[in-house]
Order: sequence, then C-alpha cells, then structure tokens
Amino acid sequence: MKSELNPTTDGANMARRSFLRYAGASAAGIALIGSAASCKKDKIVPTNGIDIGSGDIGILNYAYALEQLEAAFYLQVAATPYSGISSIETAYLTDIRDHEVLHRDFFKAAIGTKAITTLTTDFSSIDFSSRASVLAAAKLLEDTGVRAYDGAGYLIKDPGYLTIAGKIVSVEARHAALIANLITPGSFVSDDQVDANGLNKSNTIAEVLGAANGFLKTKVSAVNYNYQV
Repeated sequence: MKSELNPTTDGANMARRSFLRYAGASAAGIALIGSAASCKKDKIVPTNGIDIGSGDIGILNYAYALEQLEAAFYLQVAATPYSGISSIETAYLTDIRDHEVLHRDFFKAAIGTKAITTLTTDFSSIDFSSRASVLAAAKLLEDTGVRAYDGAGYLIKDPGYLTIAGKIVSVEARHAALIANLITPGSFVSDDQVDANGLNKSNTIAEVLGAANGFLKTKVSAVNYNYQV
C-alpha cells in the first residue's frame, strides 16, 4: 500500500512536545543550531527530485530524509499491525516508531529554513499484514540507516552536529539489533553488518539514497556529494 507522511498522527504530536528533551538540548541550543543553518551558504538545488544540498546542512538533510522514511514506515506499522503480532512486538515497534518520529522532528527543527520538504513515501512493495514482510523491510531500513550515518559521519564539520549524529546512530543501531533478533534470535551482530574487526559496515551517500529512493515517490539526490558515487 502507498502512504504519505502524516504529521498530525498522535506519535508526531508527542514528538513535537518532547524532542528537545530527548536530544538533551536546551531551547537555546536549538536556536543556535537553527541560526547556524540559516546563515549557511548551502543551496538546495532540485535535480529530478529533491537535492540534499552541501556542507553540514546537506548531511543533516540526508539524515532528515532517512528519518522521514523510517518514521513513515513505523507509523504505518503501528496503524496497521501485521497478523499475529504479539504484545511484546507491538511494544517494541511502538517504541521504535516514537524514536523515529522524534528523530525526524528534531532534524526538521534543527535545519530550519534549509530543511528539504516533506517526502512522499511509496510502501507498495511491503505487505503490512505479513510479519515477514514488515520485519524484512524494517531490517533493511534500520541497517541502511546505521550504515548511512557511519558512511557520512566523517563529512560533518561542526562538532555539535557530529555529537547529535553520534547519539542518534547509537539508537538506530539498537533498533537494527532488535529487528535482526526478532527475525532470527542471536543475529544481532551478524557478519552482514559487522566486519571481522568488530566494526559496523558503512555505505556511501549514493548507495544509501539508491536504496531509500525505492520507498520514495519524492526522489532524493546528492549532486553536491557526487564524489561519493
């Protein structure tokens, strides 16, 4: 089925009330981030869709796009639970939904006027009535999200942004481990995600957007990060 992001959902309302507390940032801190965003020279240039822009704002928009996608997915999962879902799985997936909505709204507020627009999702390839289909999609989104942060973190110049990204990717990694374990108990550190050195694998911006765009009507590009291709 196809779905559009719905900022009026109860989960989203909760997020808007509490994302400052969640991120550990004061109102003054957020104002500072928003001010920094508004004075940046980064320009978002639409190219066959929406481009994330350049510099730190481009990376924040990149993360914002992924968080929009994840939030939309889990809002749909919560709204239409798959057949036979257990109470503990409902609790887990509801918690993840709330986290993703918080992440989405945090980035939107932090980027301010430089934020990309609200994306329109396309989940027609997912059978939301099937546990296997939902968890497989959740694993893909969570694993891709962690690899995305790990692959783009070095591009962030502002230490404040880098700190926030580190806190968020830590939560995303917890999600990824939980989803993997729901699919196959004991698979939370499988070698498809963690290498022989005990390090999480990463992906380039181009690789991640290639995967993410499969779930988006509104395509996202990264022209200013072409060297990542």
